[in-house]
Amino acid sequence: MSLSEYFELLISDYTLRTITLGTAVLGAICGMLGSFAVLRKQSLLGDAISHAALPGIALAFLITGAKDTNILLLGALVSGLIGTFWIRGMITKTHLKTDTALGLILSLFFGFGMLLLTFIQKQPNANQAGLDKYLFGQAATLVEKDVNLMVIVTGICLVVLLLFWKEFKILLFDADYTKTLGFNTKFIDVLITFFIVLAIVLGLQTVGVVLMSAMLLAPAAAARQWTNKLSMMVFLAAIFGAFSGVFGTAISASQNNLSTGPVIVLVAGAFVLLSFIFSPGRGLLFRELRFRKNRRDLELQKTLQFMYGISKTHSDISHPHAIKILNDFQGFTRRSLQKLEEKDWITLTGQQWSLTQKGFNKAKNLYNQQEDD
Repeated sequence: MSLSEYFELLISDYTLRTITLGTAVLGAICGMLGSFAVLRKQSLLGDAISHAALPGIALAFLITGAKDTNILLLGALVSGLIGTFWIRGMITKTHLKTDTALGLILSLFFGFGMLLLTFIQKQPNANQAGLDKYLFGQAATLVEKDVNLMVIVTGICLVVLLLFWKEFKILLFDADYTKTLGFNTKFIDVLITFFIVLAIVLGLQTVGVVLMSAMLLAPAAAARQWTNKLSMMVFLAAIFGAFSGVFGTAISASQNNLSTGPVIVLVAGAFVLLSFIFSPGRGLLFRELRFRKNRRDLELQKTLQFMYGISKTHSDISHPHAIKILNDFQGFTRRSLQKLEEKDWITLTGQQWSLTQKGFNKAKNLYNQQEDD
């Protein structure tokens, strides 16, 4: 099935529509909340939480004996929150650094979860089949109630963001100042963390434990390249996340034997790559163009200043000088002379150059600025 056929079926096919809507909503909420994780320099938190959720899924199944998605995700939520607060406790009450605490919780919880999954898989009944889908995700299992849950959580998240926007914003950039204003920074921090955990848990069924952190961070990392404004970053991250879900699902559905979760992550990664290259403010391409322009401007200014040093020894600034005088000057190139002439800073006559009044004034200003510095 081609991409064009996929988008034609999107309107009429219930399954495709449900999966696409689910991945789009998931991408949007992950992008919004991932922005706060990126700005708080907690990028590894998503990886730790997603891995910490695995034993909760296994324990929820062992306790209930049912593969009800809501029950399994509730177990993942509880396990993820426990892992999160253990990380916070290790950081605040010990001398361990954040990355050490994250690595410990990630490996310990994931190892325990894999042990439980192995135990469950060896049980004699067949009811345990399919739990391993939470490792790498299986978007095809999304049903309407799963999408409705995502929409509800996204709506609640939006309401909370609007209600506590000022507090979130201040806490992100100056936690100490937030305390002096009388805000309960611990409550605000816990609230942000809770919604990040909730978004990760919602995505486990679609993207899986292993790749969920990329879904949380990639849209935010891409959005960060385009703006310095928090509200715009959150909006762009939601857009990038939603489009990653839609296009990832479309590519997966249009090809055989392509898992939806990994494709979505790859599309999100493509958004990051394009943003790193083409964003006007921080993009590598525009940075290189600015560097080349600044280097050319510096060469022109150095050459002009050198010419000024020669010309100011004469009463007539338009006195002609031989080009060969500039041959040993480091900043001089033939192209520099052409650019200077185009700017009407010098005049060229054969192998002779002379400063114009405009060029003399410009060079004088540059010379004075250099002396002031």
